Amino acid sequence: MTDRIVLAGASGFIGRYLASAFRADGADVRTVGRLGADAVWGYTESIRRLLDGADLVVNLAGKSVDCRYNPRNRAELLRSRVATTTELASAISACDVPPPVWINASTATIYRHAEDRPMTEDGGELGEGFSVGIATAWERAFFGPPLPGTRRVALRMSIVLGDGSALRPLLALTRLGLGGTQHDGRWPATRARLAAGTYHRFRARDGRQRFSWIHLADVLGIVRFVREHPEIEGPINATAPSPSDNRTLMRTLRRIVGIPIGIPLRRWMLELGAMVIRTETELILKSRWVVPERLQEAGYRFRFAELEPALRDIVASRRR
Repeated sequence: MTDRIVLAGASGFIGRYLASAFRADGADVRTVGRLGADAVWGYTESIRRLLDGADLVVNLAGKSVDCRYNPRNRAELLRSRVATTTELASAISACDVPPPVWINASTATIYRHAEDRPMTEDGGELGEGFSVGIATAWERAFFGPPLPGTRRVALRMSIVLGDGSALRPLLALTRLGLGGTQHDGRWPATRARLAAGTYHRFRARDGRQRFSWIHLADVLGIVRFVREHPEIEGPINATAPSPSDNRTLMRTLRRIVGIPIGIPLRRWMLELGAMVIRTETELILKSRWVVPERLQEAGYRFRFAELEPALRDIVASRRR
């Protein structure tokens, strides 16, 4: 029998990759989204019909965090995650034959800035501020409603490496000779950013902010693994088992692209650059030290467990 997989938020680079892989497996892939999807957000009954009898639901919907955290974007970052997850829960609760497994995107940013020890599912400490608030609201919307017929797993994903990811601007900087260490430092705080929880406080020195990551191929591998292991429920850290740091990341990129020189970038340079390209320095200055304890205990074997082979694979695929 052909699997029926419903994929929400399929327009991003992760969603496109998963949809292509599922279809190559022979699955009947249906989508929930905006224009061009099989069911459109806001039409809960059409989403229910799509989900009724489905074998798997994967939800990746959410506005990209690669933006300025102004009031409008903050509202949309929250709405695009919580409202879509809530609507899926409502649709599933109304199904005659609810899907047995629902895998929802989450984020490893839910943990605090960590330089002292790695964050695990059981021993990790949640952080504070705007991004953490988004993550916790997202998971509440996912796990809150009673859905006794559906097993739920939240993927707390670290930075996903692939063609089209956050790696693209880092490669561009490296090729321009600007691929040095990205240093944290002091930067004035405004009342508005402090009140909104979007101000990044200076902590990590000398590019030692930890860099947790995962290869796109392992996101697919984890989705398949979770589906096949009914004992896995709740949040899991979807991160590679060998986190790096910013200094090592940039040095590795320079070696791969053959650029020996990389000018270091100080906090003030990063802040000004972020304003120009409309993003936030938190994305590169927060120390994310997250490890996949539950996945490893369950026996998942990473296709890309080390950073350099993962980066080389992605750079080679871009060249092809």
